[in-house]
Amino acid sequence: GNMKYRALRLDAGNYAWGSENVTKKVRILDVVYNATSNELVRTKTLLKNTVVQIDAHPFMQFYQKKYGQDLGKKKKGAAGEKTEKEEVKVSRHVLSKQKARAARQKLDSLLEEQFQSGRLLACIASRPGQCGRADGYVLEGEELAFYKKKLEKK
Repeated sequence: GNMKYRALRLDAGNYAWGSENVTKKVRILDVVYNATSNELVRTKTLLKNTVVQIDAHPFMQFYQKKYGQDLGKKKKGAAGEKTEKEEVKVSRHVLSKQKARAARQKLDSLLEEQFQSGRLLACIASRPGQCGRADGYVLEGEELAFYKKKLEKK
């Protein structure tokens, strides 16, 4: 048969952001929920379908590049402070493309709230004990609302 690769300790994985159709390698920060047992959350065991917190910065950089909007900033007040320092030269053509994309784009409010904290909730789709990788997808929509509610109960 084939080889089995057991993950003994993982700190990163490939996570897909479904609605934006992009995948980035990000750091896994914490295990926050497992439907099987709270023991698995306490010991930070990575299994399939475990909800983990991941670093949002690679996705923030992607969003900044594609739409020209910074996700990490709150809308009022904080945006005006840093604009002088990190102004990047962008051609008019790129600006018009970003403007057109941003006009068609709507980000979920729950997801936006997570981007401001710098951490996203994600679900592991691979089986770390079998293939040695912890890959998955960013939670959004109804699934995100469901797990948020579960986490508030705890």
